[in-house]
Amino acid sequence: MGLAALPRRDADARDRLEQLGVQARPMVLARERAIELGPHAGADVGGLAALVPGGALTRGSVLRVVGDAGATTVGFELAAAVTAVGEWAAVVDLDSSLGALAAAEAGVALERFAVVRRVPPARWATAVAALIDGVSLVLADVPRGVQLGDARRLVARARERETVLVVHERDARWPGDAALTLHVVGATWTGIVDAGHLTHRSLQVRAVGRGVAARAVTSELARAV
Repeated sequence: MGLAALPRRDADARDRLEQLGVQARPMVLARERAIELGPHAGADVGGLAALVPGGALTRGSVLRVVGDAGATTVGFELAAAVTAVGEWAAVVDLDSSLGALAAAEAGVALERFAVVRRVPPARWATAVAALIDGVSLVLADVPRGVQLGDARRLVARARERETVLVVHERDARWPGDAALTLHVVGATWTGIVDAGHLTHRSLQVRAVGRGVAARAVTSELARAV
């Protein structure tokens, strides 16, 4: 009875196996690694799309949002783009100042939006890392005292998990890298009606980043309130 043929182990056989592996590997198209800033209720999509390269959020990227008045709205509208396509977003709310009504008005689908409140600064990086593992976009106010090492680990984790991390600098500066920074440089209220109420707010937002986004771009986000 003859011996069964053994698998070939020469260089040609290994090359063929590697080629088969490459052919079998799932192909991820660039558009599948991005979240388009498409239409969703409440948001000024045109203004956002003009600020973000390609009009889409790249999965695994980190964005900084800088400013006080209006910066939260920018973060909510980025979250709205994610929840509009059926995915989850989450926010780390350090001082319990974020409201569900404001998020809903920006277009966030609240049934796919998790809020984590009053996280101690010492546990902030751990909480953000846990959210990165479970949702497609994380909004996080930056507390004072965040270490560079923690920031670098969160950047690497977001890239690995293909989660968009949006850090909001209000009282403290983000020490890590970011692909894009959105500066809220001004806000204007308009549309006084008979009762004296203002009905529209326009935010002036300047974006600057790396590579194709290295040139600063300024856009206006106009919203009815």
